[in-house]
Amino acid sequence: MGYILSIDQGTTGTTAALIDSETLEFKGKVNREFSQIFPKPGLVEHDLNEIWSSVASTVTEVLTNHRASGKDIKCIGITNQRETICSFNKSGTPLHNAIVWQDRRTHEFCKSVDLKKREEIRIATGLPVDPYFSGTKIKWLIENSEEIKNHINKNDCLFGTIDTFLVYKLSSGEAHVTESSNASRTLLYNIKDDRWDNELLSFFKVPLETLPKIQSSFGHFGETKGLSFLPDGIPITGILGDQQSALFGQAGVEKGMSKCTYGTGAFYLVNTGHECVYSNNGLLTTVAYKENNKITYALEGSCYIAGAAVQWLRDNLGVITASSQVETLAKQTDHLKMKNVFFLPFFTGLGSPYWIGNSQAAITGITRDTGKAEIARACLEGICLSINDLLESASLDSGLPLTEMRVDGGAVINNFLMELQASFSELKIIRPSVIETTAYGAALSAAVGLGIYSKADIKNKWKVNKEFKPSKDEYFDIKKTEWKRMIKKLYLD
Repeated sequence: MGYILSIDQGTTGTTAALIDSETLEFKGKVNREFSQIFPKPGLVEHDLNEIWSSVASTVTEVLTNHRASGKDIKCIGITNQRETICSFNKSGTPLHNAIVWQDRRTHEFCKSVDLKKREEIRIATGLPVDPYFSGTKIKWLIENSEEIKNHINKNDCLFGTIDTFLVYKLSSGEAHVTESSNASRTLLYNIKDDRWDNELLSFFKVPLETLPKIQSSFGHFGETKGLSFLPDGIPITGILGDQQSALFGQAGVEKGMSKCTYGTGAFYLVNTGHECVYSNNGLLTTVAYKENNKITYALEGSCYIAGAAVQWLRDNLGVITASSQVETLAKQTDHLKMKNVFFLPFFTGLGSPYWIGNSQAAITGITRDTGKAEIARACLEGICLSINDLLESASLDSGLPLTEMRVDGGAVINNFLMELQASFSELKIIRPSVIETTAYGAALSAAVGLGIYSKADIKNKWKVNKEFKPSKDEYFDIKKTEWKRMIKKLYLD
C-alpha cells in the first residue's frame, strides 16, 4: 500500500497523517503539542528546534502505528500556521524563536503607517497593515536582533513562513521555497503580479535575497535528504497555508464555495475564482491556491480566538476540566437566562471585520444567577457571533449567495456549537466525514502535485457527515442586534 504523508504544522501542535494514495482515505494521525512561549504580554513565540523535533517524532510514530515505512510514502504534503515567521541560517540553524501570527509586538509600528501608504499596501497585498502579518515581524527581527543583523551582513540569513523552514530542513538545505497562498500572508507579496514586491521590500527593509522562491501550490518543491526518520528521495509535491488547505480539503475548488475552520482561531474563506475581489467590509483578499502559475483567489475573515476561548474556560477559570465538556454544560441553560449575557472573546485583538489590534476580551450582562452553564453557552455564542460578522461581510463583498457553509476543525464535533452557528448565521452548516480537513487538504494538494489526482476527483470524493439547519427562534435575531451594539459600545466608540 502506498501513502501520502501529510505534515500539518499548527499553532499549538504538529500532526502527521497518512492518507491512502489510491483511495484518498484518511488512515490515521498522530499529534504532538509543543511549548507556547510568552516573553511579555502580547508576545508569542515558538522554538523552531522543538517544532522540528515534533515533526520528526509524529512522522515516526504515525508510520510505526500503521506498520509502515518511509519507503511506502509516495509524496509529502505540507500545511502550516501561516503568518508565523522563521529566521535561520543556511545550515538550517534557527537564529531566533519563530514570531507567531498571534504576536502583537509590531502594533505601534502598524499604527504609525499613514492612511495613504496603508491603502497602497492593501491594493498590492489584499491585506491591512496589522501585526498579524509576516512583513512587520521580519522588520522587527532585522531591527532588533543583533544575531540576525550579523547573519544578514554575512549573507547567511534566510526568512520564511513555517512551510519554508520545514522544506529547508526536509531537503537538507537544498530548497528555500514557498508557494503563493503562504506568500500572500506576508505583506511583501503582490497578489496580482504574483511576486515579491520591490516597493514593499523597500518599505519593510527586507532584503530580497533572504526570501524564498515562490512556486505554484502543486508541484515539485524538493525531496527528502539526510533525515534520520525518512529515506532520501521522497518528493514534496503540495504546500498550502492552513486555511487554504482546509478549503481545499473541503473540496472548495469552485467559485462561491466556502468553509470555516474552528481551531485556535476561526477562519472563514470563500472561493472567488480567478477574480481578485477587494473587500469593502474588513475582509482580506488572499490566494486560495496557484495551479500551473494561475491564481485562484479567496476572501477571508479571521477571528483570532475560537477554540482558545474554550481552553480559557478550562485552564484559567476551571469551569470545565476538558474542552469536550463545554457542550454538555452549555446545554444546561436556556434562552431566558442568556438574553443579556455576552462573551466577547477578543483576548488577542479583534480581527475581521473590525481590525482593532489592542482590544481585550469581556464578559458582560452577568447577574447573581449567572452560573457556569451561562458562561459556557455565552462562550459558544461569542464564537458563533464573531464568525457571523465574517459571513455578513463576505456576502456583501462577494455578491455571491451564501446558503451553506462547510465546517471543519476540532471544535465542530460539538453539535450544539454547530446548531448555534446555523441559527445565528441562517445557513445550512455541513460537517464532512473527514473533519481533519487541514491535514487532509495538504495530502490532496500533494496528490494533485504528483499528478495522481485532479481537482475534479477531489470534489467527487468529498463526503458529508452531518448537516445542521437554522432555528427560526427570534432569540437569535435579538441576540445578533445586541451583539452589534455591544461591539460598537465597547470597541468602536
